[in-house]
Amino acid sequence: MKRLFPAPLLSIALFVLWLLLNLSVSPGNLLLAAALAIFAPVLMAPLRPQHAHVRRPLVVARLIGRVGIDVIQSNFHVAIGVLRARQRPPRSAFVHIPLDLRDAHGLAALSMITTVVPGTVWSELALDRSVLLLHVFDLEDEASFIEHFKHTYEHPLMEIFE
Repeated sequence: MKRLFPAPLLSIALFVLWLLLNLSVSPGNLLLAAALAIFAPVLMAPLRPQHAHVRRPLVVARLIGRVGIDVIQSNFHVAIGVLRARQRPPRSAFVHIPLDLRDAHGLAALSMITTVVPGTVWSELALDRSVLLLHVFDLEDEASFIEHFKHTYEHPLMEIFE
């Protein structure tokens, strides 16, 4: 059974996602969703040498909620910053954030979070994974931004993956 479904949650997610994206539960879409759910994880299993171990599911739920709130708030802040650009240009800056997170899965989740939240762009990760270079659309205080980033995103990810 493990050979057919190496990642059962991924298979379920792919199946549901296919049906949601197509907005149809026709026999053809059910067949394609099942094929995707079975074959994609099997074909991609060799590309994923490590398996993630999620240690605190409640922290995952809290982090997802926090990211959702940040996405909404950041959309408004970026929109206001763009609309007010003539009166007060945004103070864009690159910020070096020292990282304590070392787990590859945690870093991947952190990169997705920074990609999803408007106004931040993951620019570079040091080879030793100790420093993240992040571009911020409108930065008021670098020290408070670093503290917020580490407390809001990095610390929960460390609880989840390390």
